[in-house]
Amino acid sequence: MITSASTTTAAVSDLSASLPTNHTLSDQRLRVVFAGTPEFAAISLESLITQQDVLNIDIVAVYTQPDRKAGRGQKLSASAVKQVALHHDITVEQPATFKKSSVEGMAARQTLRTYQPDVMIVAAYGLILPIGVLTTPTHGCLNIHGSLLPRWRGAAPIHRALLAGDDETGITIMQMDKGLDTGDMLYKVSCPIEPEDTASSLHDKLATLGATAITTVLKDLSHYQAQATAQDDTQANYAEKLIKTEGEIDWTQPAATIERQVRGLTPWPGAYTFLNGQRVKILSSLPINATQQTDKLAGTVVSVGRKAILVACGKDSTQNTASTLAITNLQFAGGKPMTAEQVCHGNQLNDGDQFTAESK
Repeated sequence: MITSASTTTAAVSDLSASLPTNHTLSDQRLRVVFAGTPEFAAISLESLITQQDVLNIDIVAVYTQPDRKAGRGQKLSASAVKQVALHHDITVEQPATFKKSSVEGMAARQTLRTYQPDVMIVAAYGLILPIGVLTTPTHGCLNIHGSLLPRWRGAAPIHRALLAGDDETGITIMQMDKGLDTGDMLYKVSCPIEPEDTASSLHDKLATLGATAITTVLKDLSHYQAQATAQDDTQANYAEKLIKTEGEIDWTQPAATIERQVRGLTPWPGAYTFLNGQRVKILSSLPINATQQTDKLAGTVVSVGRKAILVACGKDSTQNTASTLAITNLQFAGGKPMTAEQVCHGNQLNDGDQFTAESK
């Protein structure tokens, strides 16, 4: 479903009041600054670069986070966005801050002004943009956000949607203001969450959807800004940044909760448990089969089969017996990923074994 977020009249935010009231754009090409860092943003950047003539825009600069150390060698690595920009010979800026209180921040603001941007497109940039930055472009800053706002605001909307068991998610193109993902909505497009979706697969779907959505808005920016819709703050949830320990499985939770944990935390931080003190990564599992129940203690390996490894989980509110999780792929400490069939043919896991929490 694709919808314009214009069914109600937007409340005038502090930021939108500071932007030009005349939304009629001339035939002159829009000067666009793009700000983003990971692959999610790089997909949109690549799309915009290839459609500059069609959209009547010029991408005059790309902003991304400073290079970070990555990999076993801890070598400095350019972000996905930087790699795309350099491939297309677009100027890259990598300020560490825009804070007015620092010399570097003030210099970064001045540099941004020299590009004379008409609009700034922001996608998973990773830096907070102060009000002085948000109001620098003539038509403000537009954010490509990976959820149907106001459902999930914050750092990890894709993962939180999966963990919560949402049936759908999507992309919102938002006019950024000084709040955290609180700005008026210009355009929304929904995406169903399929039973087999992981954070990785959903990320890829939304990255592609985001590229299409921002293209749609830029084709008629004045229309979408004029029809912007305010968010209902009472419907908002905060999508907190993920931490590694969220991956540890509590087997007393219902199987449906753990199954969402496996999908929602793939590929990072990943779901894991312990067997005889050794970490075991749970890589994938099957959708919950309500008929597969057990009276075994939570965390007990009920059966090691060629198609799946059944593990006892906790009870949900409608069951008297425990639900089970059907694991299809896992990885023992120091080993390679294995299918249930490979595990079945080995001797590393047997019926009756007990998965536990990390021993303190």
